[in-house]
Amino acid sequence: MNELKCPHCGNMFAVDESDYVALLGQVRNAEFERELNKRMQDMEQTQKMREQADEARRKAEEQAAQAQMQIQLQALQAQVQQAEQAKQLAVAQVRQQATEAYMRKEQELAQVRTQMEAQLKAAQEQVAYYKDLKQRMSTKMVGETLEIHCSTLFEQNLRLMMPNAYFEKDNDVVEGTKGDFVFRDKSDDGVEYISIMFEMKNENDATATKHKNEDFFAKLDSDRKKKNCEYAVLVSMLEPDSELYNGGIVDVSHRFEKMYVIRPQFFIPLISLLCQANKKSLDAKRELMLVRQQQVDVTNFEEKLMAFKDGFTRNVRLANERFADAIEEIDKTIAHLTKVRENLVKSSDNLNAADKKLQDVTIKRLTYGNPTMKAKFDEAGKQKTDN
Repeated sequence: MNELKCPHCGNMFAVDESDYVALLGQVRNAEFERELNKRMQDMEQTQKMREQADEARRKAEEQAAQAQMQIQLQALQAQVQQAEQAKQLAVAQVRQQATEAYMRKEQELAQVRTQMEAQLKAAQEQVAYYKDLKQRMSTKMVGETLEIHCSTLFEQNLRLMMPNAYFEKDNDVVEGTKGDFVFRDKSDDGVEYISIMFEMKNENDATATKHKNEDFFAKLDSDRKKKNCEYAVLVSMLEPDSELYNGGIVDVSHRFEKMYVIRPQFFIPLISLLCQANKKSLDAKRELMLVRQQQVDVTNFEEKLMAFKDGFTRNVRLANERFADAIEEIDKTIAHLTKVRENLVKSSDNLNAADKKLQDVTIKRLTYGNPTMKAKFDEAGKQKTDN
């Protein structure tokens, strides 16, 4: 039996083993239920707190994201505003530049228009002048006057701007022909960058046989090549009614290389255009001139080297020939001396033989077979003995 104390009244009461076990089970079950309920409540409270924390964190993250998005939006708005301001500024600048360019273009066009009008007026005046002049002059005088006119234009308009230029009458006759004028210009360092052969042609209106410009192309091209000029220009008053030649500078390079036909009023503009175009290639011409000079130096060196080799070879050949002649002369001298030696040896042998024979000569041998001489030698010997 087991005794238990009542927690309410304090009395002791006895329970058997089976009741004790059953009661103990009830107590344990009740404690377990309380503990389980407590833990369930704690878990529910913890879960609720976690949910509240998650909700608070989510709201904080949303607020942070919204704040970041707001900042980015404000930055984008600022960039858009800056871009818009830059665009407006660029547009304003472009408009200003376009306006300024348009104004400059208008001014340039106005200047060109004024210049063209002045040139046209001058050309019309020159045409009228030449028509009147040709009526009063012979064919030869008309041609010479055109040359003088072009020379005067050059001296008045280009001489100061081209102090290194050469513009003179072509007086050098090559293969029976020559041009009228030769123009050349050089840079300050002496590099020739342009050269032009000029031909001036005109004729009196009363001339029976009318010439055409193309009648002089072949000769002009030939004169250009003979004088080593780069360009050929025909300054012509021929074919006065031709719209082609009256229209301006006529390029006939399709027929003859670098050849142009002009009226006198385009004499100065053509020279200016060609000079400006050729000055752009001045550096290339300097390099070409340097390369050519180097080639000339190499050629001169090679020529000097070849001349030295030829001279040295000739000297060696002459020395060999003289050496061979000397050897031949020495051989001849040796042969001659050998022959002289042989003759001297033979002479020596003959002299030795003669000496030997002389030594063998006696009175007895001399008088042998000669009784007269023997008697005389005997008599001479007797007299010598008596004395």
